[in-house]
Amino acid sequence: MPRFAANLSMMFTEHAFEDRFQAAADAGFNAVEFLFPYDHPAETIAKWCAAAQVEQVLFNLRPGDMDAGDRGLAALPDRKQEFRQSVQTALDYAGVIGTRRLHMMAGLADASDPAHRASYMDSVAFAADAAAEQGICILIEPINGRDMPGYFLNDFGLAAQLLAELDHPNARLQFDIYHRQILHGDVLRGLEQLMPLIGHVQVASVPDRHEPGSGELDDVRIFAALDELGYQGFVGCEYRPEAATLDGLGWIRRTRAT
Repeated sequence: MPRFAANLSMMFTEHAFEDRFQAAADAGFNAVEFLFPYDHPAETIAKWCAAAQVEQVLFNLRPGDMDAGDRGLAALPDRKQEFRQSVQTALDYAGVIGTRRLHMMAGLADASDPAHRASYMDSVAFAADAAAEQGICILIEPINGRDMPGYFLNDFGLAAQLLAELDHPNARLQFDIYHRQILHGDVLRGLEQLMPLIGHVQVASVPDRHEPGSGELDDVRIFAALDELGYQGFVGCEYRPEAATLDGLGWIRRTRAT
């Protein structure tokens, strides 16, 4: 069975953020992820992880100003310096917290525009080079246009193509099962074909982004496929509980029972 990481930006929101680490541990998780750590000092987050005895496995680079509509900076040529500073800030946090994977959001841009594409490739290469010095992996993730209209990286084929062009051992694919199903379907075949590129997996039900097993996919079969394919990483539980978080955790027991 895969190793599951609770996404604390979406799960255990019944608690204040600092209390979610222990709540996840009490529910049986030994790993967590979240979107952004930057509202808190890195040393404080490291203490919360240590106290709960959970590993923090993933967070995102700063995406720009989310309230103003930013959804990442990597593909935006005029935000190059801001992006590069976000890389250093994320690496500083990761070094203190012990995080080994960072996701860099691409931004809202036209993937067919050569300037945006060149900016994105330069950004991935810069981030991967910088992160490699700390043994940290940079992840890129296709995101569906229903949830994020206009997002630059909205195709798994494009992501695979860009990673092949870059050919950097420290840049990997973040395979989100929810986004994959909405964008292309064919989740099992996608995992099989893209497994050599995958550095992290995330899961949520489709179409409502609730608990695994509550939507149109056989998530238990998908988890079994990950085992069969030899996936050794974490599966981030990036879903919004339909009700209280603890009430919806039966899917983990069902997965363990198979």
